[in-house]
Amino acid sequence: MKRLFDLMLGIVALAILALPIIAVALAVRLTSKGPALYWSDRVGINNTLFKMPKFRSMRVGTPAVATHLLSDPSSHLTPIGSFIRKTSLDELPQLWSILKGDMSFVGPRPALFNQHDLIEMRTQQGVHQILPGLTGWAQVNGRDDIPLSKKVQFDVEYLQRRSVLLDIRILWLTFLKVVKRDGVSH
Repeated sequence: MKRLFDLMLGIVALAILALPIIAVALAVRLTSKGPALYWSDRVGINNTLFKMPKFRSMRVGTPAVATHLLSDPSSHLTPIGSFIRKTSLDELPQLWSILKGDMSFVGPRPALFNQHDLIEMRTQQGVHQILPGLTGWAQVNGRDDIPLSKKVQFDVEYLQRRSVLLDIRILWLTFLKVVKRDGVSH
């Protein structure tokens, strides 16, 4: 049921967002050197690796680590990087990962391949057994503003309470957070 929901919503979202996706891709290419997309190695279901696309908000050559681990994240941003991150436009290419089946609309955000502490905490709690999501319970309850241990607590809560109604609620709360630009540090 969830896969069918993801496919249907993904196709509708792609149809609606096709022009904004093209516009952001062009804006990224025109304002900085390098490709429009950045393919990030991420941890998916059962800790398998997959390539997740995002619009490139960081300059080419930025270390592949979580943004909060960079000494001065803003110095690595492209001219429109801050804007596309705060508006979550950088996440639009992840529709590809949803349609492909590597991700769902709702689930724990996929960890970077080198976030060993997060991967281990999720594995110990069984969170690794569900598809990662474009958004999740942790994102609507703090996003960048909460420590990893708290994110994992929210991921576990989602694992235990999963339902279509909870997913719809999370999608609605995500929409509100994006509109308000709430919980984004960089």
